[in-house]
Amino acid sequence: MITAEDLGRRFGETWALDGLSIEAEPGEVIALLGPNGAGKTTTVRLLDGVLTPDRGRARVLGLDPVTQGTDLRRRTGVLTEAGGLDDRLTITDNIVTHARIRGIPIADAKERAAELLRRFGMQDQADRLAQGLSTGERKRVALARALLHRPEVLFLDEPTSGLDPAATRDVLDLIGTLAADEGATVVLCTHFLIEAARLCRRVAIIERGKLLAFGAPTELAARMWRGLRVEVELGLAADANLLENVTSVPGVSDAQPTERGLSAVVEDRGAIPALVASIVTAETAVYAVVPRPPTLEDVYFALTGRTGAEL
Repeated sequence: MITAEDLGRRFGETWALDGLSIEAEPGEVIALLGPNGAGKTTTVRLLDGVLTPDRGRARVLGLDPVTQGTDLRRRTGVLTEAGGLDDRLTITDNIVTHARIRGIPIADAKERAAELLRRFGMQDQADRLAQGLSTGERKRVALARALLHRPEVLFLDEPTSGLDPAATRDVLDLIGTLAADEGATVVLCTHFLIEAARLCRRVAIIERGKLLAFGAPTELAARMWRGLRVEVELGLAADANLLENVTSVPGVSDAQPTERGLSAVVEDRGAIPALVASIVTAETAVYAVVPRPPTLEDVYFALTGRTGAEL
């Protein structure tokens, strides 16, 4: 559905995107994950044929964005960060305003708009002017407009930017059903780790135009770390004797004290029962055992060297 090989774009002497290689399958949701200025929007513009690459190649829906951009954009949808609604028009008119450009009869466009507004819970506001809509409502209307022509590929650029927590949840719920209900491949540009982890099977982590990694978070974690970390709550920090008992268990490679117990690294989940047994045998009470596989946040920060405050 989407392939990019060594894709690059330069503005002056600066490479906004430098060697991106990713792919997306039909009906898949992937994330372009990185901070502002990482190259996410440039990637979308290259894949949609709005910009021409300085190196590399891409194919979207089997089309070359450089030479077949007009045909491609008839089959793709884009939700920009700004949304771009006309406050002088009603919600319905904002959605159907591009119907002629898309080659959709106005009657069909209005029927489709009504369908989308019902799905987005805004059917009672169809004739309301866009002026005065909340940020969350504007995002919904812009998303409905992007879906008007049933695109096969949907590019979403920071779809929850500026939203409060409730509106963010609502928009994410809508996006989460798009691939299944519309059959579309979705490319989500975001710098929010929670969004990417919740919606996407695979992520492309981009930093200053460079692709740092692409794949499922679990696969990326397996490449970076061996073993599984297990947090054990004992009520107090483990002493040296207990740590020695634990590390002598086959399959346990490391154990360190924590404020309320210990943190161990095991080869796999199968070593956990023996780990717990070694603690109980030492006549120490175990209150909780929690396996903690690496998260997308762990992967991202390990690759970029950033902290949570810097994203």
